[in-house]
Amino acid sequence: MTAQTAIPIVAIVGRPNVGKSTLFNRFIGEREAIVFDTPGVTRDRKYGTVEWAGSTFTVIDTGGYVPRSEDVFEQAIREQAHFAIEEADAVVFLVDAIDGLNPLDKELADILRMSRKPIHVAVNKVDGAKRDQDDAEFFALGLGKPHPIAALGGRQVGDFLDVITNGFSRRPRIPKDRRLKIAIVGKPNVGKSSVVNALLGVKRQVVTDVPGTTRDPVDAILTYEGEEIVLVDTAGLRKRSKIVESIEFYSALRTLKALERCDVAVILLDASEGVDKQDVHIVDAVVEHRRSAVIAVNKWDLVDKETNTALQYERAIRDRLGLHEHFPIVFVSALTRQRVAKIVELAKEVDVEQRRKITTSKLNRILMADIEQTPPSAKGPKEIRIKYVTQVRSAPPLFAFFCNEPTLVQENYRRFLENRIRHHFGFAGVPIGIAFKAK
Repeated sequence: MTAQTAIPIVAIVGRPNVGKSTLFNRFIGEREAIVFDTPGVTRDRKYGTVEWAGSTFTVIDTGGYVPRSEDVFEQAIREQAHFAIEEADAVVFLVDAIDGLNPLDKELADILRMSRKPIHVAVNKVDGAKRDQDDAEFFALGLGKPHPIAALGGRQVGDFLDVITNGFSRRPRIPKDRRLKIAIVGKPNVGKSSVVNALLGVKRQVVTDVPGTTRDPVDAILTYEGEEIVLVDTAGLRKRSKIVESIEFYSALRTLKALERCDVAVILLDASEGVDKQDVHIVDAVVEHRRSAVIAVNKWDLVDKETNTALQYERAIRDRLGLHEHFPIVFVSALTRQRVAKIVELAKEVDVEQRRKITTSKLNRILMADIEQTPPSAKGPKEIRIKYVTQVRSAPPLFAFFCNEPTLVQENYRRFLENRIRHHFGFAGVPIGIAFKAK
């Protein structure tokens, strides 16, 4: 996937307990969202990638929508559902065949109609052909033909996915923009807009102490040594929300969209806070989207320093990130502009790295020696023999190892090969893909 072909976003919305998380799990093929019979269990948003019949899209699992409720969690759910609808390219409106048409369904249908987004009505819990007619009353919602499905058992979900993805194939392809696109990502109030302002040298973005001041990701053009670079600033809400969960949700959604559009991500951390769980989630999102990245530690001016302070911070960060320790790290201050230019330098270096192509002869000459010294082991009696390796793609790089038993190669050996590739060829900040193929 390239930066000019953003993956569509599909939001699943509906009143409580109609089976949104079950459908989400069915779409992504994993039991990822928490599923209970108690209304309102889904409070934290879940995101997943769906691949179906050659199409790929991001699906958002939202909590149950309750219009006009004064309950604090239901307010959060309602607010986040609005955000999801606003950001989505299409919406799955899930209703319940057993309960039938509900007044809340009608209220939500009115809201969805105003969004002017493609709306696909799915009538859940239709678990047999005898109940296929149960969708008839939902024509009254005025949102087109309802689609009877059973999320739990998977009945007719494939046909429904055909309907959802049918529109994606007709999406116009955006012309390729050759400029380097850098997304500044991080949790709210870490200083993303301040870093953009420091790089631009002008106060272009609104900067306050309120987490989530920036609502929209605004592209800014930076001219760096005669080259135009696109900076994408991402964050949460335009104003303070009463519900902190909504700020984090909106920020996460904007981060996902920015990652789809960028070539290199700059993961911004707060030097005064260290690496917390939300930072790790953002790093995981970058890795899952296979984006090359640089880590920039902002607010370095607030840290009391000794001789090895930066080295100790770097070690702590790498220990916290574990398997993702290949990202370059730079310590900056948006306030004093200390080393902010280094962010762009590193991003450019990482972009060059991800576009490198290693010749097949060089790969085999170097890596096959490692493989002979440390061959793969299989759990069963079969011996795994790797014949040769070649790089089949760049930006990011993908290496194909051809062997007699590709399905038997274990994950720890995949990590071993990735480490050897990094040892010999670098690729700092770049995700390395490894595939095993039959000879």
